[in-house]
Amino acid sequence: MAIITKKIKGTEDVLPKQSYRWQFIEKIMREEAGKFGFRELRTPVFEHTELFARGVGQTTDVVQKEMYTFDTKGGESVTLRPEGTAGAARAVLEHALPNEGLPIKAYYLTSCYRYEKPQAGRLREFHQFGVEEYGTSSPLADAEVILLADSIFKRLQIKNLHLEINSIGCPECRPKFNAALRGYFGRYTEELCETCRTRLDKNPMRILDCKSPVCSKIAENAPTILEFLCEECQEHFEQVKKLLTAAGVEFTVNPSIVRGLDYYTKTVFEFVSDAIGSQGTVCGGGRYDGLVEELGGPSLPSLGYAMGLERLLMVMENQGIEIPEPEPCALYIAGLGDEAQLKAFELINQLRSYGISAEGDVVGRGLRAQMKYADKIGAQFSLVLGDNELLEGKAKIKNMTTGEQSEVPLDETFAVNFSAIHMTAKFGQR
Repeated sequence: MAIITKKIKGTEDVLPKQSYRWQFIEKIMREEAGKFGFRELRTPVFEHTELFARGVGQTTDVVQKEMYTFDTKGGESVTLRPEGTAGAARAVLEHALPNEGLPIKAYYLTSCYRYEKPQAGRLREFHQFGVEEYGTSSPLADAEVILLADSIFKRLQIKNLHLEINSIGCPECRPKFNAALRGYFGRYTEELCETCRTRLDKNPMRILDCKSPVCSKIAENAPTILEFLCEECQEHFEQVKKLLTAAGVEFTVNPSIVRGLDYYTKTVFEFVSDAIGSQGTVCGGGRYDGLVEELGGPSLPSLGYAMGLERLLMVMENQGIEIPEPEPCALYIAGLGDEAQLKAFELINQLRSYGISAEGDVVGRGLRAQMKYADKIGAQFSLVLGDNELLEGKAKIKNMTTGEQSEVPLDETFAVNFSAIHMTAKFGQR
């Protein structure tokens, strides 16, 4: 009999045997974020469409081509979040978080949704770890969030990541740069893709981020923003570079980085891997000083980044980085008969109350099938309870690796006695 449906194209299931890998990197991300003073923020999976149209930018590929947008039964237009920053900024404003003191430091682990061609490390439902910092214009904050990303990569033992940085200016110097871009790309109007022809007047900088091979080739000789930075942006960028150098973080200035979202200003950066092909950016972000104002709030300079969990896992797998598997079941107790099953249930719960992983039969298997299952789940020890064990009030615990057996009483000291046996086998202490 065929199942009625399968997963939607561009989505993936994370199975129980795989989830520990996700939990491992998420744990490290939470720990490192905590060291830097960031606390978790959770926002809804869907928002009013206007939030992303205004925040992300009408001329971006995300808004023009990739958003999952639909009307509710009440006639509202809502969109599944394509990224995390706009929703975080909305939450900061709606709950008046600036009143609690600045800077506001938040991180998120979240799912995002974009309708684009699925490929390795780039799904329609994907997952991100991101950080957001609100209320500071200091280059110290720029360097700090980059250092947080770097610390995560070091904890994960990821190698051969290249940090590339750039400045894309501010509303003061951006108009001159846009004028230069219009002059340059205007000579190639007929060759540009249809989307980029519409961008030429509205937002020519978006052409630099176009994925079309023709547009990308034309953009190679376009003017760079570094030629047009105002004094303030230039000084800010120089300070960021000095701080990264002082912290021992290697980087390359890449004038072609503009990021794919309109809210960016000044510093932008990417951590790039050469281990996963053309989609090598595993972390990207920068500063977005005007975003909060664009959403109707006060002037609140902000910055942050996001890193893709799927891509990180791909990099780690390609580099042969081992993720420690979770501890298997410590003890499997097989009960034979109703009375033995009841006693097994009691002992298993005693073990779990002591923080020890334990399992027993919940299917109604015979002894042979139970022991086969214990072996399949990798149980470290096993114990068989039958009439004789119940009558004598004691049983033998078997080490499933060495075959060694130890006798223990079936009373309130059972968990303590097993814990001693378990720790002795684990650490070799006698």
